[in-house]
This record gives sequence, structure tokens and C-alpha cells, in this order.
Amino acid sequence: MKLSTKGRYGLRALIDLALYSEFEPVSIQSIARRQNISESYLEQLVRKLRTAGLVVSVRGAGGGYQLSRPASEISVGDVLRALEGNLEAVACAGNHEESGCSGADQCVTRFVWQRINESITQAVDTMWLDQLVEESRKLRDKGQICAQACEN
Repeated sequence: MKLSTKGRYGLRALIDLALYSEFEPVSIQSIARRQNISESYLEQLVRKLRTAGLVVSVRGAGGGYQLSRPASEISVGDVLRALEGNLEAVACAGNHEESGCSGADQCVTRFVWQRINESITQAVDTMWLDQLVEESRKLRDKGQICAQACEN
């Protein structure tokens, strides 16, 4: 499975938002600057995150965005699904009862795809935004944060 820039940049933006919006809303411009992401692209990502109920907007002077719930209640899976859609590595019709795949009963490889998909789901649904915020703080404290330097 390969994530697009939507998932990669969106997750970085949400970690940034969690880091900096604890006491006041954060502007798109400040996130874009810290994360080296185009403001217009970031606006598109934040719109999707808002539609998914992960962020809320605050209007007016000093407005911006905040998480809609605590970072400990937002999984990486929530973020990636909001931005990327389905996270299945292989879309095997045999793994979905409603699809009616005629060869599912004799297809051994569908078990491979099912296990891979389950592993991805388990991994992203058990990583929480607050854990990534904590890791980010540790890196920042060590002076190793890579927001501008890395391509992730």
C-alpha cells in the first residue's frame, strides 16, 4: 500500500494542529509554514478532515482550526481514511460477502489479501494522534524534527 501526499501531509498537519492548538486555534498559514505544505493544498486537506469530524473551525479574529476531540481519541486510521478513503492494500471482491465473487470459495490468495488488509487496519487503528504528538515533542526537544527537511 502506498499513501498519497493527502495522507502523508494530512497526518503531518494534524500532528501539528494537535501540538499547537491546545490553547488557541491554529491558522492554516502557520501549519503550512511549519510543515512546508502549500496553503491551498492544506485547505483542501483540512476541508476533508472537517467533513470527517476530526477538526473544527473557529471563526473571527484569532480563529483557525482545532481538533474536534482529544488527540488520544483520534487514530491514524481515522485520519488516513478521511483523506485516502479505503485503506485496503488489495481490493479483493472475495473478502466482501456483498460483492458476490464467484471464485471466492476456491481462491487461496484471498486469504493473503485478507491478512494483509487486517494487518494494515490493526496497525493504523491502534496508533493514536497523542502518541505521535509525544514522539514529535521528543524529536523537537532533541532538535531532530524534520518538518522542512523530510519528504514524509
